[in-house]
Amino acid sequence: MPDTYAVVGNPIAHSKSPQIHLAFAAQTGQRLHYERILAPLDGFAATIEAFAREGGRGCNVTMPFKQQAFALAGTHAARAELAGAVNTLIRRDGAWHGDNTDGAGIVADLTRNLSVALAGRTILVLGAGGAARGVLGPLLAEAPARLCVANRTAARGAELASAFAALGALDACAPDALSDRFDVVINATPRDAGEAPLPWPTTIFAAGSIAYDMVYEDAPTPFLRWARAHGAGRVADGRGMLIEQAAESFFLWRGVRPATRPVFDLLRPR
Repeated sequence: MPDTYAVVGNPIAHSKSPQIHLAFAAQTGQRLHYERILAPLDGFAATIEAFAREGGRGCNVTMPFKQQAFALAGTHAARAELAGAVNTLIRRDGAWHGDNTDGAGIVADLTRNLSVALAGRTILVLGAGGAARGVLGPLLAEAPARLCVANRTAARGAELASAFAALGALDACAPDALSDRFDVVINATPRDAGEAPLPWPTTIFAAGSIAYDMVYEDAPTPFLRWARAHGAGRVADGRGMLIEQAAESFFLWRGVRPATRPVFDLLRPR
């Protein structure tokens, strides 16, 4: 009987994770079943435990439950400990082990799929929530010349910068204090934040820079439209990150690393 996996979130109907993981399974000869699970906002832990009782072997966790997944897991990978958030749960010896593959996903997409060198470059991360926490460690491991976190609430950005400061050249500032230009600008703010007027200066993009939005939509996101209008040399959305972090999760579950390039067509707009 195939092993069972799932993606858990709220909302969840939009998730492309089942298509991605089933494509990975077909490619690698793995027998598994993968489904979407809508968890009540006040019932994440109960949903996950019910999934475990039914034989679930692992699950991806999406918004807004990544910090709850961290609290639920009995053990954590080092990168999940650093992020304080979990997007991948693995059943081991009757308990949940938590990992975070978001950072590995964005680094793989930037460096391998988009051919963006991060070493020695300047990087700006917009936002200081769970999405930002998940990627700062792996981005700093690429040895950028500088990584800056900008957040509407300056104190929250400063808190995040302090937590990761030992890993590399990291600082924080409020939007109105941004005066430099950056080679890589990553939007880690929530999906709906882009509908309001964007608070970032229009001067943040260096010549030849790339603007990267961690979310993706069939049409360019509000952030990417704004970035292109204000000097970004290139723009990219988060579909590559989604595929790459899924491949990392698949490897953790099955011990086989799938090729990601053949899966990109699944997420292309129809």
